[in-house]
Amino acid sequence: MKKILIILTVGLLICSCKKENRTDYNINGKAEGVYNGIRVYLKEIDQKGKEVVIDTAIVMNETFSFNGNVLEPNLHSLSIDGENGKVVFMLENADISIEIDKQRLDKSTIIGSKSQDDFSTFQTNIRAIQEQGTEIMAKHRDVLMEQSSSQSDSLREILNTLREKMTNYPLEYIKENNDSYFSLELFKTELSRPKADAKKLVDVFDNFSTNIKSTDKAKKVKILLDELYKEYERVAYLEVGNPAPNFEAPTTNGDTLSLNAIKGKVTIIDFWAAWCGPCRRENPNVVKIYNEYHNKGLEIIGVSLDGQTRQKDPKNAWLEAIKKDNLTWHHVSNLKYFNDPVAQLYNIKAIPATFILDSEGTIVAKNLRGKALEDKVKELLEKS
Repeated sequence: MKKILIILTVGLLICSCKKENRTDYNINGKAEGVYNGIRVYLKEIDQKGKEVVIDTAIVMNETFSFNGNVLEPNLHSLSIDGENGKVVFMLENADISIEIDKQRLDKSTIIGSKSQDDFSTFQTNIRAIQEQGTEIMAKHRDVLMEQSSSQSDSLREILNTLREKMTNYPLEYIKENNDSYFSLELFKTELSRPKADAKKLVDVFDNFSTNIKSTDKAKKVKILLDELYKEYERVAYLEVGNPAPNFEAPTTNGDTLSLNAIKGKVTIIDFWAAWCGPCRRENPNVVKIYNEYHNKGLEIIGVSLDGQTRQKDPKNAWLEAIKKDNLTWHHVSNLKYFNDPVAQLYNIKAIPATFILDSEGTIVAKNLRGKALEDKVKELLEKS
């Protein structure tokens, strides 16, 4: 009896090891409505987000299959000749079933992979937020037609909350699923966003399990994260809560004006240019805000990034834009385009860009436009 128990125990251990150390994948696909002979392409998504074909299968009797192995679970895609779209999924060494939805490849069903289950859960939750947003937007359009301003403001607040929820959800998901290979893929996506929050990303990465952080992919991601954090440290003095750095620059008549000389109860530093279409379209709103709140303590200093090589007379273009747009506040410029010392001091990479300062000269908000800018100015003036 003792020998039998030993044999059974050893057998169970061998089976367990085989399951944990699976070294290959089998993809079994069903492609209802797809003709015999049609090619299906398995593609890997590389570090740059480019899709590279790694295998090809032929549809026979509305089925296809792939066999192979991956070092770590990661994103792959399937595409089919003659069909629009693609199936994006997490591939890992496991038995995976894919049921193709010929009408919508992105709606195809994938089962058998733990990391894919994580991916599917994330997609389901994101879609739920998107559907909420779509519903509220439809209501908002109806309210606008009825010209109900109070309801419009309420729905706009809900929309802003949903947008914030949508923005924050990926990192929240990663925190809650810190031992998921899909979470690492999602983290890599968040890391590549233009306005990625380096400080927040470092905290999220540190929360990953030891198992995930020990993977080759995580080590590569960590290198990119370290580079991003170095850049963050370089311009951390511009974060909300820090004092706005002082600067001096030439005015329209050639005099020198400093930020410290014009600060009000609320101060807006507005980076713009005559050649900047979005800046010029936003100017009427800024004019409205300035006319409404200047007598209550609002000051604005416009920093022009005119001086691009295509401008024949940058200074004249700057002066004409000030006059045409009725910009009656303070203006300075070195007329050196993005090489302007003030623009470099404030790490300006695109315009329009704004910094909003309180009465102490502390940065309290950045890059607000439209109603959001007016609301912040009003809020700060009421506090001062």
